[in-house]
Amino acid sequence: MFTKDADVFGTAQQEFLQHFPQNGWVEHDPNDIWQTVLSTSREVLAKKDVKPEEIIAIGITNQRETTLVWNKKTGKPIYNAIVWQDRRTSAYCESLSTDELCQTISDKTGLLLDPYFSATKVRWILDNVEGAREQALAGELAFGTVDTYLLWQLTGGKEHRTDATNASRTMLFNIHTQQWDQELLDLFEIPESMLPQVMDSADEFGSTSEDIFGAPIRVCGIAGDQQAALVGHACFEQGMAKSTYGTGCFLMLNTGEKALTSENRLLTTVAYRLNGKPTYAIEGSIFMAGATMQWIVEGLKLLSHAGESESLVKDVPLDHGVFLVPSFTGLGAPYWDPNARGAILGLTRDSGISTIVAAALQSVGYQTKDLQKAMERDGLRPSVLRVDGGMVKNNWVLTFLSNILGATVERPTVTETTSLGVAYLAGLQTGIYESTEQLAKMWTCDRRFEPTMSADERNDLYAKWQHCVAQVRLSSDDCQQQ
Repeated sequence: MFTKDADVFGTAQQEFLQHFPQNGWVEHDPNDIWQTVLSTSREVLAKKDVKPEEIIAIGITNQRETTLVWNKKTGKPIYNAIVWQDRRTSAYCESLSTDELCQTISDKTGLLLDPYFSATKVRWILDNVEGAREQALAGELAFGTVDTYLLWQLTGGKEHRTDATNASRTMLFNIHTQQWDQELLDLFEIPESMLPQVMDSADEFGSTSEDIFGAPIRVCGIAGDQQAALVGHACFEQGMAKSTYGTGCFLMLNTGEKALTSENRLLTTVAYRLNGKPTYAIEGSIFMAGATMQWIVEGLKLLSHAGESESLVKDVPLDHGVFLVPSFTGLGAPYWDPNARGAILGLTRDSGISTIVAAALQSVGYQTKDLQKAMERDGLRPSVLRVDGGMVKNNWVLTFLSNILGATVERPTVTETTSLGVAYLAGLQTGIYESTEQLAKMWTCDRRFEPTMSADERNDLYAKWQHCVAQVRLSSDDCQQQ
């Protein structure tokens, strides 16, 4: 909950389970998504003793490509939410992959043909849930990313809408015409009747049912989490960049009114759409950032919680010789290798818990360097990077990040930047804020990290990382063939 001055007024959060039914599959229970959002929203109102009538508007931000399909009459999902990390459609994508089709998809959507995006997830549900395709053809099913599903629930099934940022991540939306693309719908055999209406990122999405909070509240902002963070960082000028370190890592650079095409397997996406006018961005996506530390804590049980990591690694030399390549569900940009699997390389008898934890933390910096180098090859190099997400509380991580990038890293005063971004969008729609220029003046820096590592040391470490990634990809290919 934010005040009009964009100060955090109240917070509440809950974790919910992830489900891994098979290797490379990742699912959420849609009811868990809805109930945790509902309960935390009610909790923050109660904790701060705020009446629903006092809330000016709601903003929704969400994991983007995560895919849900539900019955329009009952509102009940017909299958679990298939999470963005899920790789079950890898073989299907490979079966479609021709140079001509990949070019068509890239030209229309700015994306690559990959299981990451929603289109092949929707098709999988229609092909694998009994009766789903027949129901879809009869116009009985709705598709949406998490924002759309939450809006449906909040409005009692009255509104089936999304915004342009989320639509741009489905692999079904033409980012140039700003319309659902019939050729792609036909390719993936998805009826248009399933799709939500695409709105601006600041818009009138509807109002909550009175029974949800006790009084209706307008929903006036929606943006996918990474685009919301870009807005929250006030990266409104062309060339400004942010990187978010949550479950994954996402580096996004504002390219203005032009949808630039990357020659290095980065994505072109809608950064935000205001007053019917899209602003575009180039984005690099990494699948495992905070999720790597979650594995360190829950899988290996090397720590009781991720917050212990900073004190544990403070005396570990940066060039300790161990590299953790966290390709548990494949590698994202710029490799886009769905078959790669995780590995720890360079272990010796001297290696201990602190070394492995340091390698896990450093993997985030190295992967960000991969994205920076890809942007450089496209002629785009952010000299200043604004950062957010749970991992940026760790000063050791940001010090290493600045050093390995050779760039200034800025941590904002408000690190809940994703939530702040949709608060800004809702505020723009309701007139609380007059312009993006006003928002840019509101952004404040908590701490600035400057690189101190020499170029030779930086290049040597990064070369070792690249060698390790190459080894992992090669060994994963060998395992797949066997």
